[in-house]
Amino acid sequence: MQIPFKTIGILGKPNDPGIAKTLNVLFGYLKQHYDVIVAIDSAAYIDHQPIVSCVAEQLGQRCDLVVMVGGDGTFLSAARVTADFDVPVIGVNLGRLGFLVDISPNDLPDKLHRMLQGHYIEEKRSILHAKVIRNKQIIHEETAVNEVAIHRWVTPSMIEIVTKIDNVFLNSQRSDGLIISTPTGSTAYSLSAGGPILHPALNALVLVPLNPHTLSNRPIVIDDSAEIEISFCQTKQINALVTCDHIEIPDVLISDKIIITKYPKPVRILHPEGHDFFQILRTKLNWSGGYPN
Repeated sequence: MQIPFKTIGILGKPNDPGIAKTLNVLFGYLKQHYDVIVAIDSAAYIDHQPIVSCVAEQLGQRCDLVVMVGGDGTFLSAARVTADFDVPVIGVNLGRLGFLVDISPNDLPDKLHRMLQGHYIEEKRSILHAKVIRNKQIIHEETAVNEVAIHRWVTPSMIEIVTKIDNVFLNSQRSDGLIISTPTGSTAYSLSAGGPILHPALNALVLVPLNPHTLSNRPIVIDDSAEIEISFCQTKQINALVTCDHIEIPDVLISDKIIITKYPKPVRILHPEGHDFFQILRTKLNWSGGYPN
């Protein structure tokens, strides 16, 4: 039997007045049945009063469930504030692709009501943890739901990236960069760079080179329990840029190391009954053809 939710948080796409109608419908329904806390940025678009609000970073600590309104980018923000507290996320899709958010505003509140009564499918998606190490000290660390990407930055030259897996040398490549993607991120940046689509249930990561100098340098899939170490092999100082989803870590030096591991806490996603990953691929990627007779 599912444990009922008591306090539900709402997180909307920031600085987007287009979410106001959906937020008001969502808040009006939830307020009748639950305690509701709204992220401050989203509270400004809700007409109902009074509203209990907090900064988005506190939602995971204060709520049993977070419902986010927006696209996959907003979902990534919701995942960051909920994973450490083992709080699930439901996505209402106002974006374009919506691989992670699968309730249409037209289905509110009926479909959400059924989910809140326990009629849902739960997924756990892995998260990456990246550390930038300089002179044996951690100077920055960040999490990523989709991918960690290393790019050449403010230079026309390629960067030479040395990759180790569990302290075993994999390769040295000259390229524009490297993407380390989770199965969730395999339908995002990794896919556009030529990487494979990984089923969300796989305990795997994919490493995808960006425009490698050697064309035989292809994506490789590894176990997600591995520790990935990235370093640089250059004859002159060239800065690199590391991104964790949409968060940038600039001014990475060629003497730095980047250590990437699986984060101990996954993000929990609740989908409506009948959720079908392959149907989502067919719809979002415009794959043709129906079910054969």
